[in-house]
Amino acid sequence: MAGPKTPPTYKRNGANFPSSPHSIRINLYTLAIAITAFCFIVYLIGRGSISASPATIPCIPLKITSTTAISNNSSASTSTQVDFSASQGDDDGVKIYSPCDIKYSEYTPCEDPQRSLKFKRDRLIYRERHCPDKSQLLKCRIPAPHGYKKPFKWPKSRDLAWYANVPHKELTVEKAVQNWIRKGDKFRFPGGGTMFPNGADDYVDDIDKLINLKDGSIRTAIDTGCGVASWGAYLLSRDILAMSFAPRDTHEAQVQFALERGVPALIGVLASKRLPYPSRAFDMAHCSRCLFLGTRKVHGAYLMEVDRVLRPGGYWILSGPPIRWRKYFKGWERTREDLNGEQTRIEEDDIAIWQKPCNHFQCKEQKKKLMCPAQDPDRAWYTELETCVTPLPEVSSEEEVAGGQLEKWPKRLHAVPPRISSGTVNEVTAESFEKDSQLWQKRVSYYKSVDNKFNQPGRYRNLLDMNAYLGGFAAAWVDDPVWVMNVVPVEAEVNTLGVIYERGLVGTYQSW
Repeated sequence: MAGPKTPPTYKRNGANFPSSPHSIRINLYTLAIAITAFCFIVYLIGRGSISASPATIPCIPLKITSTTAISNNSSASTSTQVDFSASQGDDDGVKIYSPCDIKYSEYTPCEDPQRSLKFKRDRLIYRERHCPDKSQLLKCRIPAPHGYKKPFKWPKSRDLAWYANVPHKELTVEKAVQNWIRKGDKFRFPGGGTMFPNGADDYVDDIDKLINLKDGSIRTAIDTGCGVASWGAYLLSRDILAMSFAPRDTHEAQVQFALERGVPALIGVLASKRLPYPSRAFDMAHCSRCLFLGTRKVHGAYLMEVDRVLRPGGYWILSGPPIRWRKYFKGWERTREDLNGEQTRIEEDDIAIWQKPCNHFQCKEQKKKLMCPAQDPDRAWYTELETCVTPLPEVSSEEEVAGGQLEKWPKRLHAVPPRISSGTVNEVTAESFEKDSQLWQKRVSYYKSVDNKFNQPGRYRNLLDMNAYLGGFAAAWVDDPVWVMNVVPVEAEVNTLGVIYERGLVGTYQSW
């Protein structure tokens, strides 16, 4: 028979002491508490090092504190504090946001049609961005439209969208003969348009005969007055990223159609303010059936803005003519002779293309007088258009590209952008650029490891980086079928949006 078990012992000051069951339980409890505390500390450290870990968003109720920090995706940029108000609240200070009425399902605060009608119609000012003050802010969450369905996966979404998701049929009637869009229980986008009756794909092929769209020299484009963004949609297959924009007007939800299709787009209009992009941003600008309104001075301001956002050596494509001018000329406040002459000139060719000079080295003194005085060419948030030429960076020879030569895509994505290598971006060096890129490769890899939905091709198409810094987050997704809207807040200490465009990515300014 076995003898009595020897009780466990522990050492203190070199001597063995028996350990009671009570003391063992105490040690186990202490160990459990220590492990829990250690895990909690590790969790906090993890949250501090990765700023935007995936989370499940509850539907109702949503609770947030009254002062919330905007998502900060860059270790080198500062967070912005925004104060929210809510109609309900708990004793602990947590605010509860209820859903808005369904009539607000497509509410866009700064593009509210009712508020816009209060502004001047001259130069389409009423269609520009007009943001509400704090007293007019909605204190509820925007609901989805009735019957909203999960969008089609990319690339199927390029050609299809559920009617319930964008419940507007006006374009199917008004643009029926132009083959923009067809309606059933779902919308179909055949790729037609006013100036490409044979489809946007053939139209892009026609452009490719005049400009090489295959060698990587063209990566970013802007489409002014994009309709449902078919031009941008068909450029994607050529590895060209187009930023499409159109106003919120009688053609309801043009930009919403574009986003539903998975195509980059913003609500916007070329009116009295600069477009929300830096100078020298786009390799190519496009306008189909442009109807420039008003006087020659207004015309000049529009063209100067297109010139500002085009990179040196970039292209501006215009296809026309102004259709049915005889019916609408009175509303354009221009004479029959003026419009007839313009139409005759444009009709000589269906597509006209201009190339911007690579520098201003040969500009005569007379032309230099037409250039804008000292200014920040990248400033574009509520900045007035000017009827002067935005000067390019100085060069030392006729062959040099102002601002620096860009690499061809895709090498351009990871090459040090000229704005950084030239030292024009404060506190950003080639070393810090490389470090930021490597950091975001690791972060995005981590996101995919904790949420396998990110690894399902086509499940997600449109991503938003609210504080993009150097575009490292977007660059890390480049091999996935997604695109990222890179936002540089206007409050940021360093304006880096020009760097993002030099990498071959797209984005905009925004004040959160």
